Amino acid sequence: MRTKSALKPKVNVITLGCSKNIVDSEVMMAQLRANDFPVTHEKENGKEEIVIINTCGFIDRAKEESVNTILEYAELRKQKQIEKLFVTGCLSERYRDDLQKEIPEVDSWFGTLELPSLLKKLGADYKHELIGEHMLITPAHYAYVKISEGCNRTCAFCAIPLMRGKHVSKPMELVVAEIKNLVRNGVKEVMLIAQELTYYGLDIYKERKLAELLNRIADIDGLEWIRLHYAYPSNFPLEILDVIRERENICNYLDIPFQHIADPVLKRMRRQITKEETLKLIDTIRKKIPGITLRTTLLVGFPGETEKDFEEMKDFVRETKFDRLGVFTYSHEEGTSGFELNDDVPEEVKQQRASEIMELQQEISSELNEKKIGNRLRVLIDRKEGNHFLGRTEADSPEVDNEVLINAEKNYLRVGDFAEVKIISADEFDLMGEPV
Repeated sequence: MRTKSALKPKVNVITLGCSKNIVDSEVMMAQLRANDFPVTHEKENGKEEIVIINTCGFIDRAKEESVNTILEYAELRKQKQIEKLFVTGCLSERYRDDLQKEIPEVDSWFGTLELPSLLKKLGADYKHELIGEHMLITPAHYAYVKISEGCNRTCAFCAIPLMRGKHVSKPMELVVAEIKNLVRNGVKEVMLIAQELTYYGLDIYKERKLAELLNRIADIDGLEWIRLHYAYPSNFPLEILDVIRERENICNYLDIPFQHIADPVLKRMRRQITKEETLKLIDTIRKKIPGITLRTTLLVGFPGETEKDFEEMKDFVRETKFDRLGVFTYSHEEGTSGFELNDDVPEEVKQQRASEIMELQQEISSELNEKKIGNRLRVLIDRKEGNHFLGRTEADSPEVDNEVLINAEKNYLRVGDFAEVKIISADEFDLMGEPV
């Protein structure tokens, strides 16, 4: 006898973009599974399959990847190799009217907050009792958890508020319940994510509540690592530094995108912070939490960025010695206040400046990694590839940071377990080690 779930079409979810989209896909998949849909993630296409593409619309490169992916599946839809094609996420939120004219093969388009409508289109119910439930597409031992949606900042280069709306904090009890459920299902590490972590609580509690939330999460039995991503530097709530330092399961790690350091550029970017305040904040963070890993993101080629401004950024990177650093080239995004400015830095100059920053960071990373040789570090084993186990230290977040490579021919480790590892060699972005 056929089961109820077998009567429903298979759904394949494709996720593009950042960790916030990963969470959105996991929540969508949990809802579909609860409605008895067989659901997979990024599986090779099968006949009569419904495909849902969760898109990114952040910058030109991400938009191009999203459009190309839609076109690829639209062709399969035209050839009747898939039954239905739905598109959701940031690109769909921002450009739906244009896209549905250009790509008629897509059956329906949905915005970032329209999951109930998407489910209804599939004949599924939105189950409120499942709020916070994930069907993990990450390895089973770690997960991303969104503590808020949207952003109230007015950064001139950023289109996120156009796609995600105003800041909305998730109530503390819901965040805690969500993480408890993840831990019950084997998760050992959570990455707390938001467009802006440090704004947490201002909308629903009328004061910043990230410190209290962190303490409540740190109390959860079985949760080994808590990691913070996307903290805004302006009006940074210093009280969270005490919590990070005092709670053993909160990683000494902070992702705080500074974007630039030259005052004229910061002002045009509407970052609400100065160079002096930035340097003071970094000094305070490092004094309060000695040895903390700082990750930042920088943006080159913003309108009006001069060679002098860029040299100031290079000096900032050289002197600050961030443990982790990423760099983007400016993308002229319609609807942002930056779009009103003259995009006057040539693309080849933007690319050259990005390359120079990453070459500089490569030297810094190599220097910092060399100092770790001989140290014993606690490593979480993420996966096995070829002849190596790959893991991460407290200083490393998945996908974006360094990894520790351990010879799998000489050692046996279990994915999802912690191991004490002695570092025996290092290169610019990775460490090599052996279990102690």
